[in-house]
Amino acid sequence: MSPETHYAKSGDVSIAYQVTGEGPIDLVYVPGWVSHLELSWEEPEFAHELGRLASFSRLIRFDKRGTGLSDRVTEEDLPTLEERMDDVRAVMDASASDRAALFGTSEGGPMCALFAATYPDRTSALILYGSYAKRLRAPDYPWGQSEERYQEYLDLFNEVFGGPVDLEARAPSTVIDERFKEWWSRMVRTSVSPSALRALHRMNGQIDIRGILPSIRVPTLVLHRSHDRLIDVENGRFLAAHIPGAVYRELPGVDHIPWAGDQDSIVDEIQEFLTGVRPPPDQHDRVLATVLFTDIAGSTSVAARLGDRRWRDVLERHHQVVRAKLEQFGGGEVDTAGDGFFATFQGPARAIRCACAIRDSVRPLGIEIRAGLHTGECELMTDKVGGIAVHTGARVAGEAKAGEVLVSSTVKDLVAGSGIVFADRGERELKGVGAWRVYSVVDV
Repeated sequence: MSPETHYAKSGDVSIAYQVTGEGPIDLVYVPGWVSHLELSWEEPEFAHELGRLASFSRLIRFDKRGTGLSDRVTEEDLPTLEERMDDVRAVMDASASDRAALFGTSEGGPMCALFAATYPDRTSALILYGSYAKRLRAPDYPWGQSEERYQEYLDLFNEVFGGPVDLEARAPSTVIDERFKEWWSRMVRTSVSPSALRALHRMNGQIDIRGILPSIRVPTLVLHRSHDRLIDVENGRFLAAHIPGAVYRELPGVDHIPWAGDQDSIVDEIQEFLTGVRPPPDQHDRVLATVLFTDIAGSTSVAARLGDRRWRDVLERHHQVVRAKLEQFGGGEVDTAGDGFFATFQGPARAIRCACAIRDSVRPLGIEIRAGLHTGECELMTDKVGGIAVHTGARVAGEAKAGEVLVSSTVKDLVAGSGIVFADRGERELKGVGAWRVYSVVDV
């Protein structure tokens, strides 16, 4: 459940904020881009990050003026960094926080850095994640975006606003998650108007705080993912090199959003930096597993042809067949969404035979499935399975045709000698996971 939303007055503007947790450290979380305090709790991964931060701190979050639940402003009145600092002070005052650690993500980072340099008496520590000192490229700052590329970036919002805006750059590991895409689209639509979003980005393009970095005298932690798709890792390295005494931690990953991908490693670093104690390893296991994805080919047209009632009956029977075959071949159902299944197996041969059995068993229902399999290291958690192997398996399934069981080269190599026959379908560029050679199962 979302905590209660309060409002602080910053001049004539009302700033929405929430306070979570009762830890000994006040931690002000300054978001990047846009945010929505209440919708953030509806996304499980985001809620997990917030819960962890609040487990060792008194977490104070707010929506910046012009976004989320805070007062909207006209494009002519977009906030400067100085006004945003005033908003932080107003929220801290309203929440009875005399001194706090600031956690700035992405474009929230420059404002936090400026606040720390200006108000060291109110800043106990500074944490910057996926951030930068300057957004646009300059002769002495070559890793910023060029003005031409940045303008193309702004123009893109005219075409895609309303959908999963910029998600492939901000959180590429989530682009196959339809639930996440729907939430992200709704969060952006609810948080800001199209014109204000473009105006905010134009303003962010003017940010340059390089000159104040040597003035920061509070303990500072800089975090950056090594293959961040949106903000080049050199930006994080520059911040750490120019803030006196800064601690730099470079983490693996491609996601820019901190609560996408391996968010726990980010929170671990923050917790250790602020408390001096690193949390014990989570109860996650990394194991080798074969992942199987199936769905009904052309399900929309089939449903239209059959009508709602018959389609529901077919879908129910399909689910019964899939679950029976998973049980027969030792597969573990992980997730079901619409007409798709995601399952894991301890052996690739069993997974292939299960996929083929499902395909053959649902044909009498007048439907065809397509299936994709991949074997790799998976992170097994209490109620879910994650890791790049999962994304690869989903991408392989997306390449399969109706009635086809498609596998990655890894799966094909692991079942050598099993008698399973394959046809080479060539190398495919799988979105977000690179080039893979795939094979179609011909005979089991």
